[in-house]
Amino acid sequence: MTGYLELAASAVLYALGIVAQSIASRRAEGGVGGLGLLARLARDRLYLLGFAGQVGGFALAFLARAELPLYLVQAGSSCAVGLATLFGIAVLGWRVRAIEVVVLVVMAAGLVLLVAAATPSAAHDVPQGLGIVLFGLPVVALVLVQRRVGGVVPLAAAAGLAFAVVAMTSRTLADEPLPTLPLYPLAWLMIVAALVGQSYLALALRRGSATSTVATMDATTVVLTSIVGIAALGDRISPGREWWVALGVALVVSGVLLLGYADRFTKAPAEVAR
Repeated sequence: MTGYLELAASAVLYALGIVAQSIASRRAEGGVGGLGLLARLARDRLYLLGFAGQVGGFALAFLARAELPLYLVQAGSSCAVGLATLFGIAVLGWRVRAIEVVVLVVMAAGLVLLVAAATPSAAHDVPQGLGIVLFGLPVVALVLVQRRVGGVVPLAAAAGLAFAVVAMTSRTLADEPLPTLPLYPLAWLMIVAALVGQSYLALALRRGSATSTVATMDATTVVLTSIVGIAALGDRISPGREWWVALGVALVVSGVLLLGYADRFTKAPAEVAR
């Protein structure tokens, strides 16, 4: 039960972080991108507040991965984009449309299916050397091609790939004693992947709305982690409910993508807040 509570609290913190980071990123002045943009945003208190929400959300999701499969944890975290929309409606005065209500219901239905199908389990141990190679290659590639990536969708998808690496490495480490984590090379790779993901996310948020950007990023992360988690990391499903997971993941991913698509036709959240 603890893992489910950690996952719920994680989604709330992620949602608050999405709203704060999007507003701060879009009001940043033009100029250098990538890690340079992160350095400039580090002086913005609102961005730091959003980053703190992301860190808190990650810490709780990390703890949840010790007993919950990736397909559930990442789907639950991706629902933060829906919570961010609800927060914007309630606090910032964003307008709600019928399609957004439908999408939020679809996402909630998908999450219910995943909760019902999930079986708590510890992840398979991945040898540190093999893990560094398999999980490190995508991170190195993302660093090398960052200057060549343009457009909101490719940037958001790249952020999703980086955060998928974060999720997969943390799934293998989450059941280890916290004081020993600095001794694992995969833990340091996890931190590097998180920074790379943040840099791509900051770039994407400058060029697109928070909802559509995070929707693309989360859809990428959910699909990748669900496949790898079940195929290689020991994520388990209740017997006879495999199709529940397939349908649940499909509903959550469809929901976040539809929410992002619908957001393209209205003012972006950060633009409303300015």
